[in-house]
Amino acid sequence: MVGPILAKVKFRGTIRERSVEPYLRILRFVREKSKFRGLLLDISSGGGEDIASTDLYLAVKRVSKVKPVVAAVGAIAASGAYMAALGAHRIYAYEESEVGSIGVIMPHFAAQRLLEKIGVEVELLHHGRHKDAYQGLRSLTPEEREKLLKVGEVSYNSFVDVVARERRRPREEILKLATGEFWSGKQALAMGLIDALGDREKALEDLAHSAGVPAKRTVELSPPKPFFERLAGGPVASLGFGLSQGIRTSVQDAIEDVLLYGRRYR
Repeated sequence: MVGPILAKVKFRGTIRERSVEPYLRILRFVREKSKFRGLLLDISSGGGEDIASTDLYLAVKRVSKVKPVVAAVGAIAASGAYMAALGAHRIYAYEESEVGSIGVIMPHFAAQRLLEKIGVEVELLHHGRHKDAYQGLRSLTPEEREKLLKVGEVSYNSFVDVVARERRRPREEILKLATGEFWSGKQALAMGLIDALGDREKALEDLAHSAGVPAKRTVELSPPKPFFERLAGGPVASLGFGLSQGIRTSVQDAIEDVLLYGRRYR
């Protein structure tokens, strides 16, 4: 397509480092190429890892420093997904969208009693007094729990600061909303967490007006499909691969959620 164009980037699913990395490259491409005069961020996600969420927010923010950016919320923009949308100049959502969930959670699972019931004994050989604390086996001690909460507090305060800065609101006001709960798009508008109600087409029209480029001159950019998915070819083969790959990814995500040290979610 010759001449100035608008970019549309669609993000779905959980925000994780491996899922975000290709989008960071796309957003950098949009930022650096002069032919792109604006960006529509079409996002629907329940959030995810805090560092990955920050990376996505910063990538969107960097685009917004040089060209118009509008975010269109789908079914949900909770936690890290809401944070990513904050990088845009304006945020649209449906009346029924779920918006917000300003908070941080750090899951900890202790499987020791279950393993004992089924006759499985796990012995962790470790150096460092607290090295075995976050391996998903035993309960945390009061000291370890307090330390983990302090780590999460840093991430929480950073999130609150971003919301206050991007929504141009006093931090004290945002703290009252930073309870971890989410609201409908209609409620979020009244609270000042978004800018307008509307679907993706309305958000695109807003972007087109700001950028001075017709909405029909929009190109959707998405990460390339994985190599083996392209190699498989055909609807049946790709469906089978996608299913098995999805199962493997889900299992890997579940294991990481339980076992990885200090994992924080927005």
